[in-house]
Amino acid sequence: MTTKPSGPRVGLLALSLELYEQLAPALRENRERWVRQAVLPALEPIAEVRFSRAVYRREDIEAVVADCEADHLDALLVMCLTYSPSQLALPVLARTRLPIIVWNTQELFGVDGGFSGSEMIANHGVHGTQDLGSVLLRSGVPFEDVTSHLNDIEGFEELADFFVAASAVSALRHARLGLMGYPFPGMGDFAVDTTRLVATLGCQWTALSVEDYIQRAQAAPAEQGEALVAEYRRLYDVAEDVSDQDLDATARSELSLRQIVAQQRLDALSYQFMSFGEDERTETLPFVAASRLMADGIGFGGEGDLVGAVGTWLLNRLEPPATFSEVFTIDFEGNGLFMSHMGEANVAMARSGRKVPLVARSTPITRTRRKQLALVTSLQPGPATLCALVAGTENRWRLIAGRVEIEDFGPLESIQAPHFKLRPADGDVRDWLTSYARLGGPHHNAVCFGDATARIRQAARLIEADYHEV
Repeated sequence: MTTKPSGPRVGLLALSLELYEQLAPALRENRERWVRQAVLPALEPIAEVRFSRAVYRREDIEAVVADCEADHLDALLVMCLTYSPSQLALPVLARTRLPIIVWNTQELFGVDGGFSGSEMIANHGVHGTQDLGSVLLRSGVPFEDVTSHLNDIEGFEELADFFVAASAVSALRHARLGLMGYPFPGMGDFAVDTTRLVATLGCQWTALSVEDYIQRAQAAPAEQGEALVAEYRRLYDVAEDVSDQDLDATARSELSLRQIVAQQRLDALSYQFMSFGEDERTETLPFVAASRLMADGIGFGGEGDLVGAVGTWLLNRLEPPATFSEVFTIDFEGNGLFMSHMGEANVAMARSGRKVPLVARSTPITRTRRKQLALVTSLQPGPATLCALVAGTENRWRLIAGRVEIEDFGPLESIQAPHFKLRPADGDVRDWLTSYARLGGPHHNAVCFGDATARIRQAARLIEADYHEV
């Protein structure tokens, strides 16, 4: 059910020197052959790379970059196949909207006593990258730099982190958000000036109607609802006290929310659970729908938290899958954090080898006509990353990240909501929480599997946000 984001699309700006067109006429063709036969296949697992030719005149450099922009690529990879004077590329690199990464690499791996003049002339792009990096810095042009050989796994990991972050930020500029209801009254840590949200991150947002949600649920085709109920029974461990009518209402609420997401072309959404209870026609809450939509790559934030929805969506783009969550209780004894929320967690992250319980909350959190069902998702144990997007000081965004470990814990029969436990990868939970608080960490956050800190750091640079690790 999980939808993985499409891979990064990158343009390769390969630079050479016009002087060599006379001094070494075969050199450029030789270097282009190396790119096509060795470099592009090496990059294929981490990005779709567009390469046409090596360029050495300013007008040709500008044409290559213009083509990359016209194709709406995510990033620009700059390589010096030979030395290339920096001032040829500087004007267009200073103007481009594409994130820039300079890759200082060459074909030759070692220099020994048999090193020849022909090898030297074919492997001397390093001083071109130094020239270029110097002028980009002096001109205030943001860029990243990686020095590695095709044999270096670590170098490809650095490139991959940048490409994925650039792709995520490119998508962020066009992300569409939906807000159903209103932000939870008095919750200030996710309060947001939507004009600032649009101006700085590029996200569009739209108001969603509870009445529209109710009407769509009521009008959902019976056969689609029956098929979804059958899917629930096949995939999940449905509690005995959950009736067919409860499942039907939950299925129709999911069909309604999915239809809204599709028609509004939403990438992420948030709803305020209290707003559902204000309309007496509301059958049930879309907890199951939100949990399954996250599994399909839709970002989510609870209680009207648009910023949290963006943060979950962004982490899912950087290191899928990701889930919305929040710290509910401190486990001082176990040096951990009990994580939960009312009914929403990415069900694609559930621990393997068992069905996720589908239960009815014993205590409704707002007025509805039928029971409020939730998937009691407990996450697969292992290394993970917690990340939070928050409005920081001086009108700057802030991304806070911490390496954590998901414990082998849950689901508990006594908890009728998604829940799991984390512990800091290093150190004491007291220090971890104190650091998180001092950084302005909000009470809503997102969690993904693995170590995503390098990609989060790159994304922060690309959106000109502050980056902090707990």
